[in-house]
Amino acid sequence: MSKLKTIDREKLKSLMKRETETFEKTHETSKRLFERAKKSLLGGVPMNWMAKWPGGFPLFVEKAFDAKFTDVDGNTYVDLCLGDTGSMTGHSPKATVEAVTKQLQKGITTMLPTENALWMGEELSRRFGLPYWQFALTATDANRFSIRLARLATGRKKILVFNRCYHGSVDETFITLKDGVAVSREGNIGPGVDPTLTTKVVEFNDVAALEIALKDQDVACVLTEPALTNVGIVHPAPGFHEKLRELTKKYGTLLIMDETHTICSGPGGYTRAFGLEPDILTLGKPIGGGIPSAIYGFSQTVSDMLNDKIKLDQCDTGGIGGTLAGNALSLAAMRATLENVLTENAFSKMIPLAERFTKGVQAVIEEYSLPWHVSQLGCRAEYLFHQNVPKTGAEAADSADFELERYMHLHALNRGVLLTPFHNMALMSPATTEADVDRHTEVFRLAVKDLVE
Repeated sequence: MSKLKTIDREKLKSLMKRETETFEKTHETSKRLFERAKKSLLGGVPMNWMAKWPGGFPLFVEKAFDAKFTDVDGNTYVDLCLGDTGSMTGHSPKATVEAVTKQLQKGITTMLPTENALWMGEELSRRFGLPYWQFALTATDANRFSIRLARLATGRKKILVFNRCYHGSVDETFITLKDGVAVSREGNIGPGVDPTLTTKVVEFNDVAALEIALKDQDVACVLTEPALTNVGIVHPAPGFHEKLRELTKKYGTLLIMDETHTICSGPGGYTRAFGLEPDILTLGKPIGGGIPSAIYGFSQTVSDMLNDKIKLDQCDTGGIGGTLAGNALSLAAMRATLENVLTENAFSKMIPLAERFTKGVQAVIEEYSLPWHVSQLGCRAEYLFHQNVPKTGAEAADSADFELERYMHLHALNRGVLLTPFHNMALMSPATTEADVDRHTEVFRLAVKDLVE
């Protein structure tokens, strides 16, 4: 049995060179399109983070269905990235496609409600337990609007987030702790306001620090995922959510749960699976089956607070909304997705597949005595390059290894398996199969074997 304590960096560079050469030879059309794209797209990509894929250039996709996609060079892949949760439904789920196609023929947007809005409100109340709902196009917008409404409801200016959180591109959340001091997060592009002026930040699971931060009673809301995800899975410690809810109530702070990634926990997200009681809940990405859609909902108490403060003659210029929010097309997509795709039956299949993924990766880690670990959250699983399970965002971030991640990802890509480029996350869809999961385990083992033997 191999005993790996440190990574041979020279060997890692050699393996990465091999994988990069293989990638270039087998993706000539994607490379040609990328070179062409650099003449009209900033960085050669539609969004700047698309440049982060390993290999020197991104794949250009020809088609994507179920849990697989095919690139312009004719290579087909098992997709465990699934749009970083945006396609957790699988690509182009039949029910969503049919509903969207039908709605396209009847109208896309009118700035007026459709009956689907009523169905959605009732279904969201049933799933998540909050009585009132609004619609947006992205979870980022849902979070932005919720923060504004929390400030309005409480009369307070600041918010609180947990270190290494993920809430889309919300300005106030790009803050971190450096040597225990709050600072603007590295890579924060062109912030209009220093986030240390708007936001308090403490470590996830640190109840003592949380209470200290809330004691001044100047925090309008705590915005958090039920479990951290985008830095690697960080589970809440036993009793943490109970204390979080207790302290927010004690100090008059609203509690916002962002379920955009943790919807992987079940059809009602982590909130329903574990009986949480947020004041506001936000969710985007997979809820429309890939069609831009998002929702945010409120408790009766928050609704009453807002109804007393929002003036009808000013509601269209208050910084909340968006002309296309709640459009007929996204509502049709959301209804079809919740009614037919992200169902109890679907999750009863998806979660065991994540368990299978976790067991497969764990077996390889044990076989080669790697100082790594793998964690699971519902139908989501992820491995980190550290033997200890993280309790905070800082601990999870400390396990990051950019060079090693790129090797593992490119090695998998060259063998027909796609992981999310930002971290080592795999997601299961209703269309994912045991064979898809086992293919990843096989490829993962080959990558480790090449690295350590």
